Amino acid sequence: MEENKLGLPKDFFKQFKSKEQFQEFFQEMFKQGVQEMLQGELDDHLGYEKHASEGRGSGNSRNGYSNKKVKSESLGDMVLSIPRDRNSSFEPKLIPKHQRMSEQIEQSIIGMYSRGMSTRDIEDQIREVYGVEISESTVSRVTSRVIDLIKEWQVRPLEPVYFTCWMDGIQFKVRHNGKVISKCIYLVIGLRNDGLKEILGMWINETESASFWLSVLTDLKARGVEDILIACTDNLTGFTKAIAQVFPQTITQLCVVHQIRNSCKYVSWKERKEFSADLKQIYGAVNREAARSALDVFTQKWGGKYGYAITSWENNWDALTSYFDFPLEIRRIIYTTNVIESLNSGIRKFTKSKNLFPDDQAAVKAVYLSIMNIQKKWIMPIRDWGKIINQFSIIFENRCRI
Repeated sequence: MEENKLGLPKDFFKQFKSKEQFQEFFQEMFKQGVQEMLQGELDDHLGYEKHASEGRGSGNSRNGYSNKKVKSESLGDMVLSIPRDRNSSFEPKLIPKHQRMSEQIEQSIIGMYSRGMSTRDIEDQIREVYGVEISESTVSRVTSRVIDLIKEWQVRPLEPVYFTCWMDGIQFKVRHNGKVISKCIYLVIGLRNDGLKEILGMWINETESASFWLSVLTDLKARGVEDILIACTDNLTGFTKAIAQVFPQTITQLCVVHQIRNSCKYVSWKERKEFSADLKQIYGAVNREAARSALDVFTQKWGGKYGYAITSWENNWDALTSYFDFPLEIRRIIYTTNVIESLNSGIRKFTKSKNLFPDDQAAVKAVYLSIMNIQKKWIMPIRDWGKIINQFSIIFENRCRI
C-alpha cells in the first residue's frame, strides 16, 4: 500500500472535508472523524457511496450500525457506531478486531519520533500540515509504547557463535537528579555466520569498568551466545579483563584507527603529517615482525619528543597487532571499529535534534528507534563474505558453526 511521509495510507486524510473536521477527530477523542472514515471504508468495500444509483442490484448494501467500545492507548476509551453491510463481509481496516483504534495514528507519531523529531517538533508538524492539535504529553505517551518493545528486544535469544563483535559507546547529555550529566549507551554489533550484522543490545551507564563489561558479556551469554571469535573495541576500560572471564578463547583486537588518532593528539600540527606517515609503516606492515621493526625505527625517531604516544603502542602491542594473524580480507573488518562508528553516526543523525534527554528512558527510547531504522538497510552480507567465511572455518575449525 502506498504511504505518505507520516507512514499512513496515501489517501488517509482525503476523507476529511476541512482541517477543522480533522481537528475534531483528535480533540473529541477521534469519535466523529473515525466514524466518517469508517463510512468511507464501507463505501470502498461496497463500491458506491450512500444513496448512489450504482448500488441498485449490486448484491450488497448498508445494514445499519453496531456499537463497539474501542480502546485508545493515548486518548482513552469511546463507543463507536460501526457500519455494517447485509452480507456481513465488511471488516474495517481502521479498527481491526481486538485492536486499538488509534494504532495507525500512533504508528505515524512513532515513525516521526524515530527519525529524530522531538515531541515538540511532532506537535508543530502535525499542527502546521494538518491543523491538528496534539500535546507533547500525548506524543510522549504514544512513544512510551516503545519501552515494551525495547524490553523484548533486549532479552531476545541470540546466535550461539558470532564471528566478530564490535563494541563501542555513544555519549548523550541526560538529566539526572536535577543535574545534566553525560551518559554513555554502549552498543554491541555481531557478525553472524550468514555475513549479516546484528545489533545484539544496548546498555546505558555513566562509566566503564571491568564489572560493567562483565555484566554486559554475562547478559550476552545468558541469551545464548556461546562463543565470540574476535572482539574489536576502542581500548574500553576493563573490557579485556571481563572478556577473558566470560569468553576466554576470544581474540581481542584494539581499533588501530583510534590508536592513531590518540597518538596524533600529542603531536604538534607542523609535524603531524610526517608523524602519521611514519606510523603507517607500523600498521601497514605485511606482518607482525615487520611491524615490530617499524615500531623500533619509529621509536628512535620520535621517542624523545612524543614518548607517551610510543608507550601507548608498546603497552597495547599484542592487542593492536592481532589482525596480523589473519588474511587480508579478515584484517579489513577487524583492525578498526568503523562498523560501529558508522552506526553511531547514524544514531547521531536521527537524534541530532535532541540536545538533552529528560531521563535515561528517553535516551534509550530514541537510540532504539534509531537502531530499528538503521537496521532496515542491513540486508546484504559484508563484502567478500564467501571467501571470509572459508577463512574463518579454517582458522577456527572447531569453533565455527556454519
